[in-house]
Order: sequence, then structure tokens, then C-alpha cells
Amino acid sequence: MSELDPTLERWRLILGAAGSCVTGSARLSAEAAGRDAALDWLYERDDDLARRDIRRTGGDGPSIVHAVDWLDDIHTLFPKTTIERLERDAVQRYGLHEVLTDPGVLERLEPNTELLGAVLRTKHLMNPEVLRMARRIVEQVVRELMERLASEIRTSFTGTRSRRPSRIARAADFDFPKTVRTNLAHYRPEERKLYVETAHFRARTRRHIDNWQVILLVDQSGSMASSVIHSAVTAACLWNLPGIKTHLLAFDTAVVDLTREVDDPVELLMKVQLGGGTDIARALAYAAQLVEQPRRTIIAVISDFYEGGDENWLVRTAASLVAEGATVLGLAALDEQADPVFDHAMGRRLADVGVHVGAMTPGELAGFIAETIG
Repeated sequence: MSELDPTLERWRLILGAAGSCVTGSARLSAEAAGRDAALDWLYERDDDLARRDIRRTGGDGPSIVHAVDWLDDIHTLFPKTTIERLERDAVQRYGLHEVLTDPGVLERLEPNTELLGAVLRTKHLMNPEVLRMARRIVEQVVRELMERLASEIRTSFTGTRSRRPSRIARAADFDFPKTVRTNLAHYRPEERKLYVETAHFRARTRRHIDNWQVILLVDQSGSMASSVIHSAVTAACLWNLPGIKTHLLAFDTAVVDLTREVDDPVELLMKVQLGGGTDIARALAYAAQLVEQPRRTIIAVISDFYEGGDENWLVRTAASLVAEGATVLGLAALDEQADPVFDHAMGRRLADVGVHVGAMTPGELAGFIAETIG
């Protein structure tokens, strides 16, 4: 019996056993059979396949029973990007919490933001031993996010470009006139092109910041895991900046002031419990009590704005803060993509009373804060 052509083999893996009709008598290779069995173990759980009578069944490879065995196999059978997708689907799409509550599995998982969100949603199911191992994932992801975001925030909070040269090559600080002058010898008239051998950049002066408050108010409902993570890291990066008093509040139907833990985002995230309802009005009213000088205060409400509390109270509180001079942001997302998913009707109501409604990445939020207080 011959083996499948690679293109047909790919389609066979996508379609599962239902795709056997396109393969004829050809069979899957040993490696492809293992992949097919791994995909069956996960995706045969999809109820939609049963409703459409195309459930994946009967892979050609050996049975994969335990999560730890399945994880071992996918790490040898698939490329990294596919592994990350399979791990994410196992936890988020099919709720296979044993993937995160089995010590053997946690040892093998590749830490990333999606996995961290899954850990935060399921940590209440973990025994102390597993929780200690999960903390490794939290620490590694937070460290990587801190390194990346701290650089963006430091750049945002440097001042205007000065006349002094800089060794840091940053597009926003490109010194076009000096670069042209020093490279004129490399101009080629016949091509009408200037070849640049040495690019020049300007340094930046340091901003002087006087006593501003930044209050981050983040929805901790289950769908907002990524925003909770990035808000914690953003607050930690802002915490060390002189002249800025940073607060971090998490809310569902109650409000938890996490400001004291801001300097340790790992410990902060281990205390957050995702899930529950949403009462944005109550949270914004709590934040309003913290405001010292409204005209030197930025309040960023990070939520999907599907209000479970009093909508009119929410709008009235937001309007009052704006009228007093505070800058109020309504952010639909706070992750690296900032793909906005939110209640547009509530967004419009808040925008009508002066709230800046939109979506920002952590770096964009830092830039907005820097421009506002600069």
C-alpha cells in the first residue's frame, strides 16, 4: 500500500477520518498517523462536528489517552506555532483543565501570554505543588513583558529631541538634515539617489513631571484575562516613574485595590481571581474617591463595557469626573493587539459625556499618558 502525496496527506489531517474518501488506498505515514491521532484526541470533542455528522473518529495512529502523553506527542510531531495553538485550544476552547493541573504537563508547557491567562483562570483548581509550578509560568511571562514594555514606556517618557547626538537608532529621533549633509558625497546624479552610509539621530531631554495620578481600573471578568495581565505590567512600569502616583483597581461586582502589590506584578496576578459579573459604575465611583487633583488625573477604565450594574450611574459618574477636569479613558482592550471587542452602545454614551473611548496597546497608553502630562 502506497503512502499519501504530501498535499493529500495535509487535507487528510484537516478532515480527519471523513477525508479518507479522497485518499483511496494510500495510507498515512507513521508520523502523519501520530499527528492524526493527536488531532483526534483534541478535536473530536467539538460538539459542532457531531451536529453536522462529520465527527472525527478512528485515527490511524496509536490511542492517546492522558494529557501528559498527548502533550509529549504534539511537541515531537508539530512545529512550535501549531503546538501553541493546540495547547490554547485544549484549555480555552475545550476546557481541558487537566492540561494545567497536571504537574507533568506544566513542566513541558511553553510559557506565553495565552497560557498565563489560562493559569489565572484555573489556578483555583490547582493544589499547592501545581500552583508552585504554575508560578514559574507567571514569572517568566511577566519578566518578558516587563522587559519589552519598560523600554516602550521609558521612550514615551523621555522629552523633546535635543541638539545632542544619540547612539540610539530610533525612527522618531532621526536627524534628517544632518544625515543629508554628511552623506552628500555619496549622491549619484545619474541615479538621482543619495546613498546613506552614516545615519544620525538626536538625543532626547528628560521630561519633568509634577504630581500626576494615573488610575488603572481593570475589569477582571473571565474574558478580560489579557487586559488584566497587561494592566498589571503597565502599572508596574509606571510605578517607578518620578512624579506619577499610580493606582491599580480590579473589579467584577466588587472592587479590589491592588495598588500595594503593583511593584510585584507576579504576586499581584497570583492574587487576581478572574470571573464573576461586571459592575463598572461601582468601580468608577470608587476610583472617583481616590482623585486628589482632577486636572492632574488620568483614569483608564479597561473593560468590554457590558455593564451588569446601573448604566445611568456609570454615565453620570463619568460625566462628573470629566466636568471636574479629569481625563477619563474607556479602553476596550489592553493587550499587544488591542483588537477592540466592546458594547458599542455604552461606548457611545460614554463618548457623549467626554470619555475618550477606543482601544490601546500598553505602549500606546504610555504614549498617551506621556503626551497628556508632558
